[in-house]
Amino acid sequence: MASIFETRKKSFMAAIWLLIGLLISSPGKSAAQSVGVCYGQLANDLPPSAEVIDLYKANGIERMRIFNPNPETLQALRGSNIELIVGVVNEDIENLANNAAAANDWVQINVRNYLPDVRFRYIAVGNEIKPNDAAAPYVLPAMQNIHAALASEEIKVSVVIDLSLMGSSFPPSAGSFSEAASSYMNPIIAFLATTGAPLLANVYPYFSYIGDTQSISLDYALFTAPGVVVRDGNLNYQNLFAAMMDGLYSALEKAGGANVAVVVSESGWPSAGGTAATVENAGTYYSNLIRYSKNGTPKRPGYLETYLFAMFDENQKGPAETERNFGLFFPNKQPKYQLSFA
Repeated sequence: MASIFETRKKSFMAAIWLLIGLLISSPGKSAAQSVGVCYGQLANDLPPSAEVIDLYKANGIERMRIFNPNPETLQALRGSNIELIVGVVNEDIENLANNAAAANDWVQINVRNYLPDVRFRYIAVGNEIKPNDAAAPYVLPAMQNIHAALASEEIKVSVVIDLSLMGSSFPPSAGSFSEAASSYMNPIIAFLATTGAPLLANVYPYFSYIGDTQSISLDYALFTAPGVVVRDGNLNYQNLFAAMMDGLYSALEKAGGANVAVVVSESGWPSAGGTAATVENAGTYYSNLIRYSKNGTPKRPGYLETYLFAMFDENQKGPAETERNFGLFFPNKQPKYQLSFA
């Protein structure tokens, strides 16, 4: 009897250790629940990429967005375990749309050459292209060619939009793309739905606030309103970010993309250079956005993948002075705010 008991005990313990091993080896829970940070490089005083990667790791930042496939940055990311969004610059889109071989070369040079050492998450084909821009007709064909070039790689292909494409956004349930944007976005949304890729969106309550300070209160924009500000059917809104996001979700639903997820590819608040642009307000916005991203929106509760803009102040951005003051860190790597990114 003792030997049977011991055998069962050993089998039970083996099962427990197997379960623990599976939990330890499963995809990082912390990465799935942490915010990312955009690494913009329009400055002449930033530290080398290797030091920047170390700064990400030291602060527990496990996701990054870069706006072009910078070789120095990609090389520095090897072995870092940081998940990456890498952008196709707008100027390259027409060539990638018209030339499948060029798309294959782009993927080989900027993605495959770094696999498996760099963890690519999304390829963003274009940033904030408007329906009337010259590149607009080429965005979807470029996405399709990049997707085909990736073949077996489990990397999603998407595009980054801003909310100027919205024709209506208030109340959130009335959210829809403008007529001009619909003809541009609808085929893209169909592609995203087919491939299971999310839509990447830059969402800035700051710019909505400064555009209409008479109707939008500062506390509503900073997540600090003491109570419900907007009621929309059975959904209540206490912050502008959630209302903007749910307006976008409504627009996706009307465009046939009810099952398309949204990733917030940029969101931030400037610390200087304009209306309400102070270190205190920016710190409040970032800390509340990190907290809020864990809960999602009234329309789509649950974790919301979000990338803060940006890692550093960038002294070559503009023309507005605020554009140079979105950094979470100064170029000397000292933090501007006390934030917990996990």
